[in-house]
Amino acid sequence: MKKIILLLLYIFASNVLASEAEKMMQIGNQYFQGKEYEQAIGVYSKLVDANYESAALFYNLGNAYFRTGRQGYAILYYEKALKLDASDEDIKHNLAFVNSKTVDSIESFPQFFLFEWWEALLGALTLTGWTFTAYFFFIALLSSIGFYFFAKSPSQQKKYLIAGLISIILMLSCSALAVIKFNREVYLIKGIVVENTVTVKLSPDHKSGDAFIIHEGLKVKLEDTIDDWVKIRLPDGKVGWLQRNDLEII
Repeated sequence: MKKIILLLLYIFASNVLASEAEKMMQIGNQYFQGKEYEQAIGVYSKLVDANYESAALFYNLGNAYFRTGRQGYAILYYEKALKLDASDEDIKHNLAFVNSKTVDSIESFPQFFLFEWWEALLGALTLTGWTFTAYFFFIALLSSIGFYFFAKSPSQQKKYLIAGLISIILMLSCSALAVIKFNREVYLIKGIVVENTVTVKLSPDHKSGDAFIIHEGLKVKLEDTIDDWVKIRLPDGKVGWLQRNDLEII
């Protein structure tokens, strides 16, 4: 009985929080529509600070930051939105547009076409998307097994057997993609430079020599941290150190 009460309280609290988040989103949207972009950023940021996440929230926040001329933060939140909804064309369009306005244009190492196809496949869905797709094919597998035993003829059994085998292959494939996606999100950390101009150092020390200069909006890979310093790698392979407050993690 106690567990049921706790569950009901949890559901009630979740509904209340969702309702409050929706109200705040509406307030933020009203500020944005009224071209009061700083106020909109303030409202949206309160939702982010409360650990509320949604593609719509991050997308709107990216739009508001872009309107205030802060390209780094705009790209940051478009990237965050894309992680939650990889198929949204509006997010992709706005991200590509803002990226075209950045100072740095760094070419990554050319990839073999099979690797490009693999990256396209992996990026077709979010982690949640691949997980639910794997679950869907698991349900399809169970259904095929059930129909197989209740089939009235050998020909029907053959059809359900084939459907079951296809479901197993697709379920395992989607599960593998979900695991790979999860490992990437946990271990492959990327960030966006949010300061206008950053001088990257050869080592984590202000007195160290300068490695190169990067600018707001550049997407980098994070490889190591020492105190307030972060080791980054650029798409072209260059590495260096910058301070933690020069970038934000996606």
